[in-house]
Amino acid sequence: ASLGELMLPTITFDHVRVDAPPDWMAEYPGFGEMLSYTQALDDEQIAITLRQMPEDTGGRGSYGHSHVTQEEVYLVTSGKVTFKVGDDEFVAEPGTAVRIAPSAVRSVHNDGPGEAELVICSKKAENPEAERGPHVEDFWPRD
Repeated sequence: ASLGELMLPTITFDHVRVDAPPDWMAEYPGFGEMLSYTQALDDEQIAITLRQMPEDTGGRGSYGHSHVTQEEVYLVTSGKVTFKVGDDEFVAEPGTAVRIAPSAVRSVHNDGPGEAELVICSKKAENPEAERGPHVEDFWPRD
């Protein structure tokens, strides 16, 4: 069939330059930014967050978190970060994508040198409070 004969679906899209997306780290000065683009794009299915981490910030020395149904995909775009998922620790460099199952307790830390940046994607939670799995205190003690 030719293109003229095909019934192509109408493609709709949105793009936005967000000057001030919500920053989930705003209450924690010095810990970088965690910028949510989900609302600005009026996403129906996907949550997308940009995490900018200064050196020696993140979850080391803090709690780990999990979710009820949301798996997360982290894409490291700059710097090197260390992940802790369950009892496993590993370093991820730019171009590394990491998928974490909902129930896996996780945290990420920028040991440096320099800043690191991650893009975090998951399905959009209809009720973010209900999506939170248990926090595990003292999940990743500092050495």
